[in-house]
Amino acid sequence: MGELTYLINCSLDGFSADAEGNFDFSDDLEETTEAYTADVAAARTFLYGRAMYETMAVWETDPALAELSPASARFAAAWAPAEKVVFSTTLDEPLTRRTRIEPAFTRAAAERAKAAGDATIGGPGLAAEALRLGVVDVVSLLIYPVVVGGGTPALPRGLRLQLRLLEERRFANGAVRVRYAVT
Repeated sequence: MGELTYLINCSLDGFSADAEGNFDFSDDLEETTEAYTADVAAARTFLYGRAMYETMAVWETDPALAELSPASARFAAAWAPAEKVVFSTTLDEPLTRRTRIEPAFTRAAAERAKAAGDATIGGPGLAAEALRLGVVDVVSLLIYPVVVGGGTPALPRGLRLQLRLLEERRFANGAVRVRYAVT
């Protein structure tokens, strides 16, 4: 059985997006893109809420993104072939291949994804549900050296978790990636 990893970029003060919904503080440095590519390439399934899926779908629907840099091309190539499960009651048709839409996130949906191999979960809202259900095995934060002062929390409020450090890595732009096992 695979692991379910929550991958998220966030500011030093713990927000995945600022108060206006922007996440432009997370630059596309080759080095950080390569780190995400390794995570994505290892996953068989991506679990998304509608908003995060629409944000990520451009890696398949907009070929210009892959042309931005060699690292972007490798990320797009790693992202497209994985299975995507989108939990939404408002999305009628998938935007990408290998994608199915389910109306609600459940423990069973997470277990099906993990049974197929390693999986990632994206988006703080969906991840909050998964963390509360206790189905997330790894939390991976890419923390950028910026304070945005408010916005969308990367981790849910009111949830207490015990974590064990698996990895830490510094990047040239001052970002730090930390990966923790949920114990």
